[in-house]
Amino acid sequence: MISGPSGTGKSAICAGLTASAEAMLSVSMTTRAPRNREAEGKDYFFVDKKRFEEVIAGNGFLEYAEVFGEYYGTPRAPVTKELDMGNDVILEIDVDGAMQVRAVMPDAVLVFIMPPSATELRKRIEGRGTETATDIALRLDRADTEIAKVGYYDYCVINDDIERAIGDVSAIVRAEKLKVGANAETIIKRYHARDVQGK
Repeated sequence: MISGPSGTGKSAICAGLTASAEAMLSVSMTTRAPRNREAEGKDYFFVDKKRFEEVIAGNGFLEYAEVFGEYYGTPRAPVTKELDMGNDVILEIDVDGAMQVRAVMPDAVLVFIMPPSATELRKRIEGRGTETATDIALRLDRADTEIAKVGYYDYCVINDDIERAIGDVSAIVRAEKLKVGANAETIIKRYHARDVQGK
C-alpha cells in the first residue's frame, strides 16, 4: 500500500510501478460523478450510493470511507483474486484506509511517501494552481497529521526525485517478494501459477 500527503507524488510513483508491470494498481469504487477523462473500471468503479451500501453490507470492501458526502472504497474481490494468483497489487490509499486494510490483511506491506520538506510540499501544492489558500492550509494541516503516523508503516520513501523514488519503491517490491517467512504460501502459489500460465 502506498500512502502519503497530497502533493508527494503517490500517483506518479504508482504509475511508474504499473508501467513496468511490477504490480497492478487496485481500482477503487466511488459514488462521486466521473471527472473529465476518467474512465469506468480504469480510474474508478462509479456506482450510486445504494449499490455502494450493498457492497458494504456484503463485506465487499477491504476499506471504505465517506469523504465530503461521497463514498470511496477498495473492493475486496479483485485484490484477493490477484493475490491468490501470486500477483502483487498496489493500493494508493490514505492513512486511515491503510490502517483498515492492515487490520484485515496483517501481511500487507505499507510504504509511506514523504515530501522532502514542508516548504517543498507547500510549493508543490501551490504549483498545481487548483486549490484556494484555504484548501492549501487544510491540505498542509492534514499532511502533518498523516506524517505523524509514519511509524505505523514498514517503509518510508522520500520523494525528492521521482525516478529515484520509483526505484526505491520498486526495490521494496522486489525485496518483499524474496522474503520467505509469512510469504512461503505466496511463493508456492507463484511456483504453481507459472506452470498453469505456461500451458
